[in-house]
Amino acid sequence: MIADPGPLLFARYAYPPNALGYCGPQDHRALLEYTAAGVVDRGLRELAQGFEGAWPYLRLIAEAAGIRDPLSRRVVEAYWIGSPLLERVDFARLCNFLDDRYRPYAGPRLPQLTAAALHGAVPHHNFHVFCVSPWVGLLRSGRITEPLRVLDQCRIRWGTVIAIEADTAVVRSRGLVWDGWTVRPGPLRTERATVATDGLATGPIPQPGDVVALHWDRVCDRLDRRSLAELRHHTSRAIAAAAPLTG
Repeated sequence: MIADPGPLLFARYAYPPNALGYCGPQDHRALLEYTAAGVVDRGLRELAQGFEGAWPYLRLIAEAAGIRDPLSRRVVEAYWIGSPLLERVDFARLCNFLDDRYRPYAGPRLPQLTAAALHGAVPHHNFHVFCVSPWVGLLRSGRITEPLRVLDQCRIRWGTVIAIEADTAVVRSRGLVWDGWTVRPGPLRTERATVATDGLATGPIPQPGDVVALHWDRVCDRLDRRSLAELRHHTSRAIAAAAPLTG
Protein backbone atom coordinates (compact mmCIF):
# COMPACT_ATOMS: atom_id res chain seq x y z
CA MET A 1 0.00 0.00 0.00
CA ILE A 2 1.06 3.61 -0.55
CA ALA A 3 2.35 5.10 2.70
CA ASP A 4 0.01 8.09 2.72
CA PRO A 5 -0.91 9.86 5.96
CA GLY A 6 -4.02 8.47 7.65
CA PRO A 7 -6.43 11.22 6.59
CA LEU A 8 -5.52 10.76 2.92
CA LEU A 9 -5.82 6.99 3.18
CA PHE A 10 -9.24 7.42 4.76
CA ALA A 11 -10.32 9.72 1.94
CA ARG A 12 -9.21 7.24 -0.73
CA TYR A 13 -11.65 4.63 0.55
CA ALA A 14 -14.39 7.01 1.68
CA TYR A 15 -14.64 8.90 -1.61
CA PRO A 16 -16.38 6.23 -3.79
CA PRO A 17 -19.61 5.90 -1.77
CA ASN A 18 -19.51 9.62 -1.02
CA ALA A 19 -19.38 10.44 -4.74
CA LEU A 20 -22.41 8.19 -5.26
CA GLY A 21 -24.33 10.02 -2.53
CA TYR A 22 -24.48 7.11 -0.07
CA CYS A 23 -22.64 8.56 2.91
CA GLY A 24 -20.58 11.46 4.17
CA PRO A 25 -20.65 15.21 3.50
CA GLN A 26 -22.26 16.59 0.38
CA ASP A 27 -19.05 18.15 -0.94
CA HIS A 28 -17.58 14.97 -2.40
CA ARG A 29 -15.53 16.99 -4.89
CA ALA A 30 -13.46 18.22 -1.96
CA LEU A 31 -12.41 14.66 -1.07
CA LEU A 32 -11.38 14.04 -4.67
CA GLU A 33 -9.30 17.19 -4.75
CA TYR A 34 -7.65 16.48 -1.40
CA THR A 35 -6.59 12.99 -2.40
CA ALA A 36 -5.40 14.06 -5.84
CA ALA A 37 -3.31 16.89 -4.34
CA GLY A 38 -2.08 14.87 -1.37
CA VAL A 39 -2.99 17.65 1.05
CA VAL A 40 -3.82 17.08 4.72
CA ASP A 41 -5.27 19.95 6.72
CA ARG A 42 -8.05 20.74 9.15
CA GLY A 43 -10.60 20.79 6.33
CA LEU A 44 -9.89 17.18 5.38
CA ARG A 45 -10.13 16.09 9.00
CA GLU A 46 -13.50 17.81 9.33
CA LEU A 47 -14.74 16.06 6.18
CA ALA A 48 -13.71 12.70 7.66
CA GLN A 49 -15.72 13.35 10.80
CA GLY A 50 -18.79 13.84 8.62
CA PHE A 51 -18.88 10.13 7.76
CA GLU A 52 -21.41 8.97 10.33
CA GLY A 53 -20.84 5.31 9.50
CA ALA A 54 -17.05 5.09 9.48
CA TRP A 55 -16.04 7.76 11.99
CA PRO A 56 -17.44 5.99 15.11
CA TYR A 57 -15.53 2.84 14.15
CA LEU A 58 -12.29 4.82 13.84
CA ARG A 59 -12.87 6.27 17.29
CA LEU A 60 -13.63 2.83 18.71
CA ILE A 61 -10.44 1.30 17.29
CA ALA A 62 -8.30 4.25 18.37
CA GLU A 63 -9.65 4.26 21.93
CA ALA A 64 -9.16 0.51 22.34
CA ALA A 65 -5.59 0.75 21.05
CA GLY A 66 -4.68 3.83 23.08
CA ILE A 67 -4.12 5.92 19.95
CA ARG A 68 -5.11 9.56 20.33
CA ASP A 69 -5.83 10.30 16.67
CA PRO A 70 -8.69 8.31 15.05
CA LEU A 71 -7.19 9.28 11.70
CA SER A 72 -3.84 7.73 12.52
CA ARG A 73 -2.73 5.65 9.54
CA ARG A 74 -2.66 2.54 11.75
CA VAL A 75 -6.32 3.05 12.70
CA VAL A 76 -7.49 3.88 9.19
CA GLU A 77 -5.71 0.91 7.66
CA ALA A 78 -7.15 -1.40 10.31
CA TYR A 79 -10.70 -0.28 9.54
CA TRP A 80 -10.59 -0.45 5.74
CA ILE A 81 -8.09 -3.29 5.15
CA GLY A 82 -7.47 -4.99 8.50
CA SER A 83 -4.61 -5.43 10.94
CA PRO A 84 -3.87 -6.98 14.35
CA LEU A 85 -4.94 -3.64 15.83
CA LEU A 86 -8.54 -4.79 15.52
CA GLU A 87 -7.93 -7.45 18.17
CA ARG A 88 -7.64 -4.67 20.76
CA VAL A 89 -11.42 -4.23 20.54
CA ASP A 90 -12.65 -7.03 22.78
CA PHE A 91 -16.08 -8.65 22.74
CA ALA A 92 -17.55 -6.52 25.55
CA ARG A 93 -16.35 -3.26 24.03
CA LEU A 94 -17.69 -4.17 20.59
CA CYS A 95 -21.06 -5.21 22.01
CA ASN A 96 -21.37 -1.99 23.98
CA PHE A 97 -20.52 -0.03 20.84
CA LEU A 98 -23.14 -1.86 18.78
CA ASP A 99 -25.75 -1.37 21.49
CA ASP A 100 -25.03 2.34 21.93
CA ARG A 101 -24.70 3.11 18.25
CA TYR A 102 -27.16 0.83 16.48
CA ARG A 103 -29.97 -0.04 18.88
CA PRO A 104 -32.33 2.55 17.30
CA TYR A 105 -31.70 1.10 13.82
CA ALA A 106 -31.25 -2.62 14.52
CA GLY A 107 -34.32 -3.07 16.72
CA PRO A 108 -35.04 -6.81 16.94
CA ARG A 109 -31.80 -7.54 15.03
CA LEU A 110 -29.65 -6.34 17.94
CA PRO A 111 -29.27 -9.81 19.54
CA GLN A 112 -28.11 -11.06 16.14
CA LEU A 113 -25.41 -8.39 16.06
CA THR A 114 -24.28 -9.56 19.49
CA ALA A 115 -24.18 -13.11 18.14
CA ALA A 116 -22.07 -11.87 15.23
CA ALA A 117 -19.62 -10.34 17.70
CA LEU A 118 -19.56 -13.65 19.58
CA HIS A 119 -18.61 -15.37 16.30
CA GLY A 120 -15.35 -13.42 16.26
CA ALA A 121 -16.33 -10.17 14.57
CA VAL A 122 -14.06 -7.15 14.80
CA PRO A 123 -14.78 -3.53 13.77
CA HIS A 124 -13.65 -3.84 10.16
CA HIS A 125 -15.55 -2.10 7.36
CA ASN A 126 -16.58 -5.46 5.92
CA PHE A 127 -18.04 -6.46 9.29
CA HIS A 128 -20.28 -3.39 9.04
CA VAL A 129 -21.29 -4.34 5.49
CA PHE A 130 -22.08 -7.99 6.17
CA CYS A 131 -23.36 -7.81 9.74
CA VAL A 132 -24.61 -4.34 10.68
CA SER A 133 -26.22 -3.32 7.40
CA PRO A 134 -29.51 -5.12 6.64
CA TRP A 135 -28.52 -6.54 3.24
CA VAL A 136 -27.51 -10.05 4.28
CA GLY A 137 -30.76 -10.46 6.17
CA LEU A 138 -32.70 -9.34 3.09
CA LEU A 139 -31.22 -12.19 1.07
CA ARG A 140 -33.24 -14.69 3.13
CA SER A 141 -36.44 -12.89 2.16
CA GLY A 142 -35.88 -13.82 -1.47
CA ARG A 143 -34.80 -10.37 -2.58
CA ILE A 144 -31.44 -11.45 -3.96
CA THR A 145 -30.33 -9.27 -6.86
CA GLU A 146 -30.12 -5.83 -5.24
CA PRO A 147 -28.90 -6.91 -1.78
CA LEU A 148 -26.18 -9.04 -3.36
CA ARG A 149 -25.11 -6.16 -5.62
CA VAL A 150 -24.87 -3.76 -2.70
CA LEU A 151 -22.94 -6.24 -0.56
CA ASP A 152 -20.54 -6.90 -3.40
CA GLN A 153 -19.88 -3.25 -4.14
CA CYS A 154 -19.96 -1.81 -0.61
CA ARG A 155 -17.39 -4.23 0.83
CA ILE A 156 -13.71 -3.57 0.30
CA ARG A 157 -12.72 -6.20 -2.24
CA TRP A 158 -9.59 -7.05 -4.17
CA GLY A 159 -8.70 -7.90 -7.74
CA THR A 160 -5.86 -8.07 -10.24
CA VAL A 161 -5.53 -5.42 -12.93
CA ILE A 162 -5.37 -6.93 -16.40
CA ALA A 163 -5.50 -3.71 -18.44
CA ILE A 164 -5.67 0.08 -18.16
CA GLU A 165 -7.94 1.89 -20.61
CA ALA A 166 -7.72 5.68 -20.20
CA ASP A 167 -9.14 6.41 -16.71
CA THR A 168 -10.47 2.90 -16.20
CA ALA A 169 -8.89 -0.31 -14.93
CA VAL A 170 -10.05 -3.69 -16.16
CA VAL A 171 -9.86 -5.92 -13.10
CA ARG A 172 -10.25 -9.65 -12.56
CA SER A 173 -11.95 -10.29 -9.23
CA ARG A 174 -14.41 -12.60 -7.52
CA GLY A 175 -17.98 -11.45 -7.03
CA LEU A 176 -20.30 -12.69 -4.32
CA VAL A 177 -22.81 -15.49 -4.69
CA TRP A 178 -25.69 -16.52 -2.45
CA ASP A 179 -26.23 -20.27 -2.05
CA GLY A 180 -29.48 -19.98 -0.12
CA TRP A 181 -27.70 -20.16 3.21
CA THR A 182 -24.66 -17.93 3.14
CA VAL A 183 -22.78 -15.41 1.05
CA ARG A 184 -19.46 -16.54 -0.35
CA PRO A 185 -16.95 -15.56 -3.04
CA GLY A 186 -17.96 -16.76 -6.48
CA PRO A 187 -16.10 -17.47 -9.71
CA LEU A 188 -13.66 -15.05 -11.29
CA ARG A 189 -15.19 -12.23 -13.29
CA THR A 190 -13.97 -9.15 -15.14
CA GLU A 191 -15.11 -5.73 -13.96
CA ARG A 192 -14.24 -2.15 -14.79
CA ALA A 193 -13.24 0.32 -12.10
CA THR A 194 -12.50 4.04 -12.29
CA VAL A 195 -8.99 5.23 -11.47
CA ALA A 196 -9.43 8.95 -12.17
CA THR A 197 -12.18 11.54 -12.63
CA ASP A 198 -11.49 14.67 -14.66
CA GLY A 199 -7.84 13.74 -14.50
CA LEU A 200 -7.89 13.53 -10.69
CA ALA A 201 -7.00 10.17 -9.16
CA THR A 202 -7.97 9.16 -5.63
CA GLY A 203 -5.21 6.56 -5.54
CA PRO A 204 -2.07 5.49 -7.36
CA ILE A 205 -2.53 4.67 -11.03
CA PRO A 206 -2.19 0.87 -11.17
CA GLN A 207 -0.43 -1.17 -13.79
CA PRO A 208 -1.39 -4.54 -15.25
CA GLY A 209 -0.50 -7.24 -12.75
CA ASP A 210 -1.09 -5.04 -9.70
CA VAL A 211 -3.42 -6.32 -7.00
CA VAL A 212 -5.73 -3.49 -5.99
CA ALA A 213 -8.39 -2.68 -3.41
CA LEU A 214 -11.76 -1.62 -4.78
CA HIS A 215 -14.71 0.14 -3.16
CA TRP A 216 -17.87 0.54 -5.16
CA ASP A 217 -16.84 1.55 -8.69
CA ARG A 218 -13.28 2.75 -7.98
CA VAL A 219 -9.74 1.55 -7.45
CA CYS A 220 -8.61 2.84 -4.05
CA ASP A 221 -5.06 1.56 -3.64
CA ARG A 222 -2.49 -1.06 -4.56
CA LEU A 223 -2.19 -3.96 -2.13
CA ASP A 224 1.03 -5.64 -1.08
CA ARG A 225 1.09 -9.26 0.12
CA ARG A 226 0.55 -8.35 3.76
CA SER A 227 -2.39 -6.05 3.15
CA LEU A 228 -3.98 -8.51 0.72
CA ALA A 229 -3.70 -11.26 3.32
CA GLU A 230 -5.29 -9.01 5.94
CA LEU A 231 -8.17 -8.07 3.66
CA ARG A 232 -8.82 -11.69 2.70
CA HIS A 233 -8.75 -12.75 6.34
CA HIS A 234 -11.09 -10.05 7.60
CA THR A 235 -13.50 -10.53 4.71
CA SER A 236 -13.77 -14.25 5.51
CA ARG A 237 -14.16 -13.37 9.18
CA ALA A 238 -16.97 -10.93 8.46
CA ILE A 239 -18.82 -13.45 6.29
CA ALA A 240 -18.52 -16.08 9.01
CA ALA A 241 -19.75 -13.61 11.64
CA ALA A 242 -22.82 -12.94 9.47
CA ALA A 243 -24.00 -16.55 9.86
CA PRO A 244 -26.40 -15.70 12.76
CA LEU A 245 -28.09 -13.20 10.46
CA THR A 246 -28.91 -15.85 7.86
CA GLY A 247 -29.61 -18.88 10.02
